Amino acid sequence: MPIDFSRQILPSTFEFALSHIVDNRLDLSGFDAWYQNDKRGAAAYPPTVMLKIILLGYVHGLVSSRRIAQACETNITFMSLSGDVQPHYTSIASFVSKMSEQIAPLFTQILMICDEEGLIGRNMFAIDGCKIKSNASKEWSGTFEELERKQVKLDKASKRILACHQSQDVMPEDEVIHDLKQKEKLDKSAAKIGEYLATKEEKLGRKGKSVKSNITDPDSAKMTTSKGTIQGYNGIAINDDKHQIILQAQTWGSVGEQQTLKPALGQLDEQLKKLGTPNTLSEAKFTADSGFHSEENLKYLATTGLDSYIADTQFRSRNPLFKVSDTYHTEKEKRRLKRSKGKPRLFTSKDFHYDEEQNTCRCPAGKTLWQ
Repeated sequence: MPIDFSRQILPSTFEFALSHIVDNRLDLSGFDAWYQNDKRGAAAYPPTVMLKIILLGYVHGLVSSRRIAQACETNITFMSLSGDVQPHYTSIASFVSKMSEQIAPLFTQILMICDEEGLIGRNMFAIDGCKIKSNASKEWSGTFEELERKQVKLDKASKRILACHQSQDVMPEDEVIHDLKQKEKLDKSAAKIGEYLATKEEKLGRKGKSVKSNITDPDSAKMTTSKGTIQGYNGIAINDDKHQIILQAQTWGSVGEQQTLKPALGQLDEQLKKLGTPNTLSEAKFTADSGFHSEENLKYLATTGLDSYIADTQFRSRNPLFKVSDTYHTEKEKRRLKRSKGKPRLFTSKDFHYDEEQNTCRCPAGKTLWQ
């Protein structure tokens, strides 16, 4: 079936806006040295094509170079944006890794375009984060002390294999080959840990205690999510309230979100200065959830002039309405809760006031309930 790729990108779609902005609005002069190379030949694919397929892939959750390359071969939208070329996944990965310094300034250029269109309101900013899994394995994580113990165990396992061969020369050849390969693998792992310990500095937490590092991805960290522990990053973003435009986005290897608030606001301030409004933060509102609440962050926000609103992690313990008293529960109910391992209810029927004359009921907060 013949297909006209030029007609597949329809107006009023994200793909149309992406193609128009990359082709007509962005300054791509930073990629000239990569694409116009007279000494060794130009790159196989123009930067406009690479940017289009990579950004489209990220929007649809395709963060792997292999999956983006596959989409260029099978998906009509990717084919249309790329001009029906199929870059190899190694070319896509190389572009992302080598052109990171050239790609980052494009974020500010896109924000300027959004500002020209009146999409940024500057009245309220909200910060939030999510856990992002990295490609590094959790097995290569640990403090320097833990990694040293692991290196010793690997060395001992390797020596046991060698001692076994020295004591049993009559072992079959296939078993010897298998064990020698296993010994080589253990030696490589031990050498990898040794090289990391010799060349890297130990990571320290906020209180000066040692924290776990990862050999293959030192910037990542172990963090707990609703689906278990992962090796990854905290993805932090600050958006504007008018059209949810993201003005700042960054990944952090720190385990907690509290440490990211100050640097994230600093990056937001720099972006606003580039947009020509350096005094925005002193006039806007700022909101964050309890994950960013800490005494240090509250002191910092008090110096910024921001009208800030952060959920307090201890508000339930200080609010008498949330305090649970043992008198609220009968002995029978206590036993039931103990068997079910459930949490006690915050309120019981005794906490509500019923007015027989008005046939109304008031909650513990003093509010009249409605039917």
